[in-house]
Amino acid sequence: MIGRLLVLVFLLLPAATSAAPAKTLEGLTSGGDGMVESVVDGDTLVLAQGMTVRLVGIQAPKLPLGRPHVRLQPLAAKAKARLEELTLGRRVGLAYGGQRRDRYGRALAHLEVDGKWVQGELLRAGLARVYSFRDNRARVAEMLVLEQAARRARRGIWRHSFYRVRQSDETRGALDEFQLVEGRVLTAAVVRGRTYLNFGEDWRRDFTVTIAPRDRRGFVKAGFDPKGYANRRIRVRGWLYWRNGPMIEATHPEQIEVIEE
Repeated sequence: MIGRLLVLVFLLLPAATSAAPAKTLEGLTSGGDGMVESVVDGDTLVLAQGMTVRLVGIQAPKLPLGRPHVRLQPLAAKAKARLEELTLGRRVGLAYGGQRRDRYGRALAHLEVDGKWVQGELLRAGLARVYSFRDNRARVAEMLVLEQAARRARRGIWRHSFYRVRQSDETRGALDEFQLVEGRVLTAAVVRGRTYLNFGEDWRRDFTVTIAPRDRRGFVKAGFDPKGYANRRIRVRGWLYWRNGPMIEATHPEQIEVIEE
């Protein structure tokens, strides 16, 4: 009798946290679940067990959070409020599609709550941009579609000039920030294995996209020969720095979108 009761109790127990992810996150690797105790900003939250989770694949408007080098970005409070509305005090499912921890020890996860993909909800509302890495590219294609729809509808951040897609000749005033830049590639050159996509005649001052040798192989493997971008109009996303002019380094193909004409 006791044996039968034990079997019955076992059958009634909830599924283990290592079970397959919910349908919303299918195709990814389950990371269990947890109760959201607090929300840090529009793309970071803390679970009751103490784990800090960075919503992988997106970047929401930034809050300074006591960091003197980080300025308050427009709509940061609204993005945080939306993430709180979706997750605070609720149990969320975690799933992974690449690197699982960042250098700060935060979990890099996709989140599901009440059948909703949290990243997708923020992108759909125009409260985040797609922000991917070479070691974390799962679902980027889906996220780009959601971002584009929100941008075309001018939802959320896409109504604000701070987040506008910049043209390649207006990048000098937007350094040291994550940016989306559009323009026509004038020339493509490979020097010592590194690819340079030049958007102007003066490569020392005009906007350039660069691809390192190890990353170029990834582009070719995915079916994109970087030299084939010459004379194409593209949109590129990434951190904009000054390296012989304004420059973005592309590490994976999803950073570059060809704009159909």
